[in-house]
Amino acid sequence: MASSPCSSVNFDSGLEIKTRSVEQTLIPLVSQITTLINHKDKPKKSERTQQAIQKVGQAVSVAVGRFVAVGEAIAVENEELKEEMGMACFEARRAGDAIAQLTDVGTAVTPPVDGRTTVFSDRTGMVKAARMLLSSVTKVLVLADRIVIKQIITSRNKVLVTLEQLERVSTFQEFVQIFSQFGNQMVEFAHLTGDRQNDLKDENKKARMAAARAVLEKCTMMLLTASKTCLRHPDCESARINKDAVFHRMRFALEQVMEIVTDARPCGETKVLPLSIYTGIKDFKSNVEGLREGLYLLPHQALSGQLEAVVERTEDFTDSAYTSHEHREGILQLCQLARQDTDQLITAWMEAQSLNAKEATEEMELSILKTCQSVYELRRELHKVAVGRAADLLKLHAEHLPLRALKASGGEGNLEAVAEYARTLSEQKEQLVETCRLLCHVSGTEPLEITCIHAEETFHVIGPQIISAAQTLALHPSSKIAKENLDVFCEAWESQLCDMAVLLREINDVFEGRRGDKRAYVSLPRPGKHSSNLKTVKAVKLDAEEQSTISKLGLELRLLTSDMDTEVEKWEDQEHDIVRQGQSLSSMAYSMYLFTRGEGLLKTTTDLFHQAEVLSEEGLQLCSSLHTFSTQLMDEEKVVVLSEMEKLMGLCQQLQMGVRTPVQGKTATFQKVDSSIQNTRAIITVVIYLLPVCNKIVRKYKSERSSLGSPQSWRDRQSTTAVKDDVLNGKNSNGFGVKSLEQHMANLTFLESK
Repeated sequence: MASSPCSSVNFDSGLEIKTRSVEQTLIPLVSQITTLINHKDKPKKSERTQQAIQKVGQAVSVAVGRFVAVGEAIAVENEELKEEMGMACFEARRAGDAIAQLTDVGTAVTPPVDGRTTVFSDRTGMVKAARMLLSSVTKVLVLADRIVIKQIITSRNKVLVTLEQLERVSTFQEFVQIFSQFGNQMVEFAHLTGDRQNDLKDENKKARMAAARAVLEKCTMMLLTASKTCLRHPDCESARINKDAVFHRMRFALEQVMEIVTDARPCGETKVLPLSIYTGIKDFKSNVEGLREGLYLLPHQALSGQLEAVVERTEDFTDSAYTSHEHREGILQLCQLARQDTDQLITAWMEAQSLNAKEATEEMELSILKTCQSVYELRRELHKVAVGRAADLLKLHAEHLPLRALKASGGEGNLEAVAEYARTLSEQKEQLVETCRLLCHVSGTEPLEITCIHAEETFHVIGPQIISAAQTLALHPSSKIAKENLDVFCEAWESQLCDMAVLLREINDVFEGRRGDKRAYVSLPRPGKHSSNLKTVKAVKLDAEEQSTISKLGLELRLLTSDMDTEVEKWEDQEHDIVRQGQSLSSMAYSMYLFTRGEGLLKTTTDLFHQAEVLSEEGLQLCSSLHTFSTQLMDEEKVVVLSEMEKLMGLCQQLQMGVRTPVQGKTATFQKVDSSIQNTRAIITVVIYLLPVCNKIVRKYKSERSSLGSPQSWRDRQSTTAVKDDVLNGKNSNGFGVKSLEQHMANLTFLESK
């Protein structure tokens, strides 16, 4: 039986692997070494087997040689790691040479009896060499990873120094000069931390990093306008409060990033998430179902105590002024039902123990099933209440009426009206904060719990900041800078509402079992790419202000890709051409959304334009599939599909022409980015409309085929069935090729390898 790559060679390098890039680099090496070690119990080898083993040994040695060369080049660029890296590289090279020698047929012993030779005569030496190789290679990788951490720390330190300078400036000229430097530093920091976030293995750390980076992204623009307002109105107390809050939040977010990157917390504290109802129910169910395997592992009080802890947390729902009487009663009844079922289970459990039973009795098994079902019903009811509340709030506040009123009353200099609408916004903030807390209880995963906590904190902080910005405008109604400042804070609020809508969809996806993993990006340094001065191939990156401006478009694109994924999942035939092309378009649009956040595989505007061009080509391929699909439709259906197909074709051609048109200058490049994302959004919108239309037609056709028609109608259709089957089932017979999702991923890999 084949063993796993890691189980065959037991070694301890004393180094924890925390990133996917290190792990993925090790996997092929571990696999090859496993192939060699697994033969240690089979000393007799045929000549063919010997040659195969020798090739593996030589391949390991050559790969290690190349790997060591990269490690040595990195060491040259980083003096402080030179000695440690050099030693690890030396050990890796020596171990690789030893493995090549041990698998060399020329050194094998040849018994005269059966014409077969014995390789690995030094089995102990092979195991020792394998352990040394894995240990030293892991050390090289972890040292290389330490360089990435050093780069992030260095970048953070630059940002902190410039942040302190910005806080002390007293003139506009000085501020503009320093902020320009600060913006470039923040872009560099955003890209470094974005790579790190995508590379982290720990999903909780990844979510915490995403939350901290989101704060920095929003606060960069806030810092610009809040500082300008303070400089313009130095004696205004509300302007000073507004500015101080931004600086404080940025510093806090920077420290959060450092805690995640360096894996350290002040005073040795441990970051512990507040226990959610979802986690409580999951642990409770685990213990209940565990009784099948062990009747004597838990005290009886443990189950009832766990359930009471869950019931106590439901008070966040039942004590809320915003929970309806009907929902409150439903939650209380389900809690009582769960208590009753748990009591019955404990009674059956005690009876089984009194009989010295070795496994659960039939009565106990029935009680286990009933208890698990009752807590599931409780979880489902809580999910319905939390998600329903959040959806209602998002609809209610879609028009952003309090924000509009604050802007208008502030611009009129009406302090009384500002105070009145500030109370309205504060009430809205409390509702949103409480709703985020409820969503946290039902989120379904720890990373989503972290995102809920981030959303709660964001609404809690930005609400008062909007009010202080509105007060400043009311005191200085003719100030353009004060007006701009209020606009920026209001946009941050609106952006967080968009983020909350995305979060809501993700929580629903988890509850319904539809959540999928995203492709990871790895951040190990390569010589010259991640050197300390970060000199890279010249390419255009968005600055902090542009990144902030484009992020709202990106969020809209993210919501659309979520809608498209939902429509795609409704198709029975996931291999249909229209479905596969829709999935490919969604994947590409999602990578463009990540670009607007400074994350993912698309690092520069050139990458984005290349991706947009690939997307437009895929869209045109979809048009070909739709045209073929329409040839077998009735007139009314055909008109609808062709009309939308022509619209889609025009948009794809427009996007293609736009990204192929060369531009010069920062402003023109940003406009091209904006146009590319807007055109992509329009393309995705059309596809979202087409997907359910085509799905309905396919379902209708299948239904007609399965129904019993008259002999005449069957004969009429029989001649066209074969062609129509192929077309409606997404099997093009007209020679039009379809780019598969794998081809699209190859394009992304090309971008990653640049």
